[in-house]
Amino acid sequence: MSSLRIQGKEYVISKVFSGDEFAFIIPEYQRPYAWQAEQAEELLSDFLASIEDKDAAGSNELSPYFLGSIVLIKKEGQAESIVVDGQQRLTTLTILLAALREIGDDDSITHFLYQEKQKHVIGSMERYRLLLREEDQEFFRKYVQERSGFKLLLKLDSTPLSDSQRCVVNNAKYFYQSLEKLTPELRDRLVRFILNQCVVIVVSSLDNDSAFRIFSILNDRGLDLSYTDILKAEIIGKISSDKQKQYAQKWVNMENELGRKVFEDLFSHIRMIYRRSKTRESILKEFREYVAKAKSPYEIVDDVLIPYGRGLGEIENQDFESKKNAEKVNRLFGWLKQIDNVDWIPPALCFLTENRNDSESLVNFLIRLERLASSMFIRRVNITSRIERYGGVLKAIAEGQDLYAASSTLQLSHKEKQETIAALDGNIYELPRVPLFVLLRLNEAVGDGEVNIKHDVISIEHVLPQNPKSTSDWCNRFPNEKERAELTHRLGNLVLLSRRKNASAGNLDFDDKKTKYFSKNGICSFPLTVQVLKENVWSPMVISERQKLLMGKLKEIWELR
Repeated sequence: MSSLRIQGKEYVISKVFSGDEFAFIIPEYQRPYAWQAEQAEELLSDFLASIEDKDAAGSNELSPYFLGSIVLIKKEGQAESIVVDGQQRLTTLTILLAALREIGDDDSITHFLYQEKQKHVIGSMERYRLLLREEDQEFFRKYVQERSGFKLLLKLDSTPLSDSQRCVVNNAKYFYQSLEKLTPELRDRLVRFILNQCVVIVVSSLDNDSAFRIFSILNDRGLDLSYTDILKAEIIGKISSDKQKQYAQKWVNMENELGRKVFEDLFSHIRMIYRRSKTRESILKEFREYVAKAKSPYEIVDDVLIPYGRGLGEIENQDFESKKNAEKVNRLFGWLKQIDNVDWIPPALCFLTENRNDSESLVNFLIRLERLASSMFIRRVNITSRIERYGGVLKAIAEGQDLYAASSTLQLSHKEKQETIAALDGNIYELPRVPLFVLLRLNEAVGDGEVNIKHDVISIEHVLPQNPKSTSDWCNRFPNEKERAELTHRLGNLVLLSRRKNASAGNLDFDDKKTKYFSKNGICSFPLTVQVLKENVWSPMVISERQKLLMGKLKEIWELR
């Protein structure tokens, strides 16, 4: 029978990564380490922002930084701690501490990565503070935890790695390069902040059943008391008793209309509209500070929640209605939703809510917003910079600035245009999540905006294969290996398919590819791919000419000239 012995306690990181209380082990059933550089960047920027906030306030004391909860299976009195929830944070913190040790040549940090045997203490052991899953354990030990390993990691480049190992390397390199830019004094303060001010709640149970039950409760947003529930109690509770039922029903109607997840997102977007910067504390606290203090309870429901909720529903469902331009507005919402983040939603929501009766202005704004969002997506701009940029757009809207002036934060600078063109004109296939978005955008432009793609599966195929056999006709047509490598991943060599990629079909000769792979029963539904079907041969010159044609289209779409 499952034990109900559950313990929860607050710890600073220096206590979590020292002493004999914890020896963290990532079990085999856990997913691999998966944090990307963007999440590592967000963590580091939050740490540095917390230090800067203290400086701005002129305080000698740093406020604690809450890193969330860690759920363990752990027997009382034993250090072995099986990690049920929290491995991404524990692993990333270990990488960050290793980077700080390396760049500051600070051997004292080793104590928080590796536990040495204490000579006069019975039962003490030598061990690493964190053991990853078996397939990554040796790699992590060699390149991150060992004192001499980080130098070797920084030199890793083309070495074949698993996805989780590549994440470790990318995040380690990101931390090292970012820390290099800091002064030694700031790096020392950062180490002290991480060890002494960063707090986790460690929840431990004696067995699997209890631990997984805790994990489910902590992560089941549908059952937890969310910040929207708390705000509802606070806001509706301040309304006069004779109108409470009426306003409570308005609240519930909007929540039901959007669904609980989108309804919670709504509060995050509203917070951004009023705060215009990255969340420094909790959404709950900042909503109270920047929205609830500025509006009466009645205004929060009538003038904020309902109009912004209506707008968010239109964005999510692309069902904006108007006598004019509704189709254009919804198509732009559709393209924006293809981008791999939702940071653009607050300015879109703000402008939509204030200008829903002027569809012409709405279209003009969304064209520029989609251009800005697409450019940042293509250039892989980090989350902190994106939010800062959109905060500037929100400020410009609130202050009634000319959004279409060359100096407006909504517009792309000359340098940003150049960087966007360079990314599009390079090996675009290697940019995460970008190629499909760009190719679909081109497909619409080539089809004169009349294309409506509805396929369960859309994939990208290289016309010239990535790894043609040395005996194939491809190597005869592309004898220069260096030129072939340069052309393979560029736009001019890519097409869209309405099927899953087929490794064996990918190496077919050009004529066979056209008839057997690029179309079904002689029909191809992608105008972009039809262009290729019209070619008799596929050569370096054809790829280069197609590259110029497609780049010209993209410059027109996003006004990059």
